[in-house]
Amino acid sequence: MKVLVTGGAGFIGSHTVDRLVADGHTVAVVDNLSTGRREDVNPAARLFVWDIRSARLGAALASARPDAVVHLAAQAVVPRSLDDPLFDASVNVLGTLALLEGCRRAGTRRFVYASTGGAGYGDTDVLPTPEDHPARPASPYGVSKIAAERYVECWAGLAGIRPLTLRLANVYGPRQNPHGEAGVIAIFAHRLLRGESCVVNGDGEQTRDYVYVADVADAVARALEKPEACGIVNIATGVETTVNEVYRRLARAAGVSIPARHGPPKPGEQRRSVLEVTRAKTLLGWTPMTTFDEGLRRTLAWFAGLARGT
Repeated sequence: MKVLVTGGAGFIGSHTVDRLVADGHTVAVVDNLSTGRREDVNPAARLFVWDIRSARLGAALASARPDAVVHLAAQAVVPRSLDDPLFDASVNVLGTLALLEGCRRAGTRRFVYASTGGAGYGDTDVLPTPEDHPARPASPYGVSKIAAERYVECWAGLAGIRPLTLRLANVYGPRQNPHGEAGVIAIFAHRLLRGESCVVNGDGEQTRDYVYVADVADAVARALEKPEACGIVNIATGVETTVNEVYRRLARAAGVSIPARHGPPKPGEQRRSVLEVTRAKTLLGWTPMTTFDEGLRRTLAWFAGLARGT
């Protein structure tokens, strides 16, 4: 199958491209390299260094003529969406709309969209949170991702595209950027291995559902194998973990005994987040295969190798 992956040079995208290449697909990547890295793109994939909002996007789709598109490109940092909601919406809403229109013109039939679980649902009445729970995003980022879901559903009817939205929990693993606001596991791992102190926002008892990046790539691969699966599917573990517990486990694995420092809570963050995963197993035959401790071990090993230059 010919597959185009947006954001394929990024953290989740590069792992997804690796998996799709290994599965025998012909893969093209669209990435503006603003956060992605050229060196992380599988050499078997064709890279278009373009922004999804660019007028040249249609040319990339016309050239690749993909049977399926996996849409991972996004502005994914909650604080940035608060500081610059117009930029956030331009990437996450208008960029998605431009991609959908390009798919319509190119005759693409399968569209897999990576949305957000925690930031999209917000604080919910039901935990673990199922896909039919009302979305109550508390940040412009969450709003823009849920709005783009509606466009995906709309274009399915207008263009005959078979869509599947994957609402991802908090993804972690090798290649995640340890700088900035996103990816607490990457930030902690990077700092612990450098002997630097870590800051926990608020009291640290806020919870998240952490899913390993290779398991996310597996979910995307299964979505392409099952084009009849449509709608919205949570990709998560169904396990709730506090930030304090994340720090304790990482520090123990890194051999560090220094406690974390606590800073003020961040605006726009929900208190608890854990997702129901039954639909993923039913529709995709998917369950997370990587235990949290094993995922942390692999992530620490990757960051240690990065520090050694290996």
